[in-house]
Amino acid sequence: MNEQTVALEDSWKSALSNEFESGYMQKLKAFLVERREMGTRIFPKGSEYFRALDLTPLSNVKVVILGQDPYHGAGQAHGLCFSVQPGVRIPPSLVNIYKELQSDLGIVPPRHGFLEHWARQGVLLLNSVLTVEEAQAASHQGKGWETFTDAVIRKVNDECDAVVFILWGAYAQRKASFVDTSRHLVLKSPHPSPLSAHAGFFGGRYFSKANVFLESHGREPINWQLPADPLDN
Repeated sequence: MNEQTVALEDSWKSALSNEFESGYMQKLKAFLVERREMGTRIFPKGSEYFRALDLTPLSNVKVVILGQDPYHGAGQAHGLCFSVQPGVRIPPSLVNIYKELQSDLGIVPPRHGFLEHWARQGVLLLNSVLTVEEAQAASHQGKGWETFTDAVIRKVNDECDAVVFILWGAYAQRKASFVDTSRHLVLKSPHPSPLSAHAGFFGGRYFSKANVFLESHGREPINWQLPADPLDN
């Protein structure tokens, strides 16, 4: 997985060139090739490993939302955290995100879970681990993706101004613990999972707070209203 062979949006490709040339990424590539050659189904498909970066160039990042692993059911994952492909049942955590969005901004939840509309406006929907095996949750943890996505977060922290980091859950909060809060806004809460959402996720008003911060720094706010048709992105 070297820089020359990776299909990736140009600004990220340049910013992360050292990562693609590193030993850990070569080991990760070899691992993924080996697993595919064994007939293992890996999600999302290869062209969507870096979908979050492709849709949100480095210079356009306004908000970062961190997830952990891709969904491991067939047809779900497409490279954006919390998002699922059109026609797929909305996952429980995203149902709760939509509930908070409605409480915060009065936005009626759509009937789909496809979040590319957010990504195209500058919301980096980044999982910590970018691949997973079918029906095997967390199966690609510890293989190198975490180091890569740490580098992504560091680039945003260092090279972008006035970004909102929305960190739901202890895992996301640890991963982005180095973010410079003198330059960026960090919003923290429990994870939106049904197991933890009622412990303080609801009522956080993350979406309105993000827009207030962006506008106060002369940046366009995010239109959090998703289109009724998921393909109208």
